[in-house]
Amino acid sequence: MTKLDETLEMLKELTDANGIPGNEREPREAMKKFIEPYADEITTDNLGSLIAKKVGKAGGPKIMVAGHLDEIGFMVTSIDDNGFVKFQTVGGWWEQVMLAQRVTIMTSKGNISGVIGSKPPHILPADQRKKPVDKKDMFIDIGATSKEEAEEFGVKPGDSVVPVCDFTVLKNEKMLMAKAWDNRIGCAIAIEVLKQLEGESHPNEVYGVGTVQEEVGLRGARTSAHAIKPDIGFGVDVGIAGDTPGVTEKDALAKMGKGPQVLVYDASMVSHKGVRDFVTETADELGIPYQFDVVAAGGTDSGAIHLTGDGVPSLSITVPTRYIHTHAGILHRDDFENAVKLIVAVIKKLDADKVKEITFG
Repeated sequence: MTKLDETLEMLKELTDANGIPGNEREPREAMKKFIEPYADEITTDNLGSLIAKKVGKAGGPKIMVAGHLDEIGFMVTSIDDNGFVKFQTVGGWWEQVMLAQRVTIMTSKGNISGVIGSKPPHILPADQRKKPVDKKDMFIDIGATSKEEAEEFGVKPGDSVVPVCDFTVLKNEKMLMAKAWDNRIGCAIAIEVLKQLEGESHPNEVYGVGTVQEEVGLRGARTSAHAIKPDIGFGVDVGIAGDTPGVTEKDALAKMGKGPQVLVYDASMVSHKGVRDFVTETADELGIPYQFDVVAAGGTDSGAIHLTGDGVPSLSITVPTRYIHTHAGILHRDDFENAVKLIVAVIKKLDADKVKEITFG
């Protein structure tokens, strides 16, 4: 087993934490633990987004770097008479990746293990065997024999349900597998940006933010951006890796290990040309690798940040990730580290004149 260095320990703690939209306490506490040593002030908004402020120059431009704390999961809706748990998806799930997967139900009496089940294919008519099982026909088996027993275990409607996948360093040690890369890697980028600014001169006020409820509508990004009133916004998230079998460049452009993605366009935002050009010029100047990408469906926290107040020039910078919105994603450590390097370099140059030029230039 690989011995984990300080960065890998942080990534493990962030991804192993359980937190679906509306119940982000565990990842928020993990993020707070790692970002607190580098922050001048830590607050939360009223929905629970974590806001860590680091002052380079008091009164300088406010730069927001936001990853989201929540991961996709499920919520208990009811228990049937035989003790099987019915659930609602929270965030976007594809039926093909759900069945027979292990989950944890977070009850008031502690965590309970379960598995997502359905009617076995052996007893289905031939035409139905070829179709994906509908989410509404799935259930969670926790080994209870009755509704009463499940209730004794502590299960009740509203309980959070999270996927199970321990943080794992793969044989190629640059490749890291975990649940919840979407978007604990964004939280890790925010932490690492503040860490690398420690003792460095920068002409602004930087806000490393862990937002809540991104997966159900960019909600915490909206509330935390209202609290901060940033001048420039960066949403840091995962992107689609297009380097697996069957995926063409027409489907997805990015390759793992070739640098963070600069998102030109997604369903939540047309990226701000001034910010985008400044970021790519900085990367070119310093030889930091990056990739352009476009995502026709889906969005990031930038989609809410850029609509705050009278508008915030914003850009999404993402880490190419395989198998997002499943139990187990894989990303490349170099892409994470280069995303941090790029954002730190950009922040050091974002003084009041540059922000004005970007905004009104």
